[in-house]
Amino acid sequence: MSKPFHEIRDPIHVFVRLDSDERKVLDSRPFQRLRHIHQLAMTYLLYPAATHKRFEHSLGVMELAGRVFDVVTNPAHITDAIRQELPELSQPDKLNYWLRVLRMAALCHDMGHLPFSHAAEKELLPEGWNHERLTREIILSEEMRQIWNAVTPPLRAEDIVKLALGPKEADDMTFSPWEAVLSEIIVGDAFGVDRMDYLLRDSHHIGVAYGKFDHFRLIDTLRILPTDSGPALGVERGGLHSAEALLLARYFMYTQVYFHPIRRIYDILLKDFLAEWLPGGKFDTDLEKHLSLTDDEVLSAIHEASRDSKKPGHAAARRIVRHEHFKMLYERHPDDVKVNPDAGAAVAAAAQEKFGPDNVRRDAYTQKRPATLFPVLHRDGQILDAGKLSEVLEHLPVVTVDFVYIRPDLRNEAKQWLRQNRGVIIGELAKEE
Repeated sequence: MSKPFHEIRDPIHVFVRLDSDERKVLDSRPFQRLRHIHQLAMTYLLYPAATHKRFEHSLGVMELAGRVFDVVTNPAHITDAIRQELPELSQPDKLNYWLRVLRMAALCHDMGHLPFSHAAEKELLPEGWNHERLTREIILSEEMRQIWNAVTPPLRAEDIVKLALGPKEADDMTFSPWEAVLSEIIVGDAFGVDRMDYLLRDSHHIGVAYGKFDHFRLIDTLRILPTDSGPALGVERGGLHSAEALLLARYFMYTQVYFHPIRRIYDILLKDFLAEWLPGGKFDTDLEKHLSLTDDEVLSAIHEASRDSKKPGHAAARRIVRHEHFKMLYERHPDDVKVNPDAGAAVAAAAQEKFGPDNVRRDAYTQKRPATLFPVLHRDGQILDAGKLSEVLEHLPVVTVDFVYIRPDLRNEAKQWLRQNRGVIIGELAKEE
């Protein structure tokens, strides 16, 4: 006798539970492909245990989305004002429908990821495409519509797209206040469960404590609260410290893991390889071709190219396979930025002129400011901005990195050259401006 519910063991959430309709999504081609897409690209070359995949992350996001939905739709947690703005909260049939849509959207939210996830997405997709758009195309595909239509009652594919992408990525779709709140559960800047799961999961597999926070307490204190722009996810005053911990965890994971200079240079080498190996230097957006390409095919091509100098991408592939990555020559320094805000660009340009453009790489990135203006339900019933209650959030720093790398056999010479010329290089551009 087949079971109506299924349990999957998980190192983060202990068990992930799903019903038979959700199991059909799990067994689908687009979802099974995620077993072969690394969550953190080639981070495992630096942190050996970081071999986890988008597959288990997506299961975790579904599990957390269901938990948050149960908390924020609990009648004891809903004010009369919110109930008037969101009539769906008083309609059991609609609540059941939207819970199913939410869990399916959470399960599908990463289906469009390219091989090695974010590593090469921005540069190697055609103009106007990203993994969210590919996710949308997959959810709307005939293959997935057959699953949505077989559910009782049938699920509208467009509703799943809305919750999986949110208003920012599906800006051509009209969101009701209810749909906007539900999409926030998955992809929200402050309390999106996508972020909650990847911080906890990445931290666990890498072997660091930076990404851990009390997500149990945070979820238990989440509420739908009124704001000037409509209902939004917020938190009770008692959960504010857990919210602070979430945003601090994000900051520390970015500084200590996601922007580790060695992790970043492997992303650059991977992009170098793909730009030469892919037909036309771009990923194909045809769904069949997308679904047939995973990390496995790319890794096989990298190993093959590393052994044959005539293969496209040989140089980058050889460096990846032999761990002969470019070495850091320069790192952003506050004193340099005071003299010249574009100090990294100046060093990179001078190094390219001295050692040749093929022997130098630069990686510069400034993180978007984290969302800290979420509403907080104070103990006296007032709704306040989190920034007014939390000095931690008010002064949360933004991650900025600027690395210049040099070919490893040139590193010693380049370091000596930079020591002798650093002041001139960084000061010259400032004078010219």
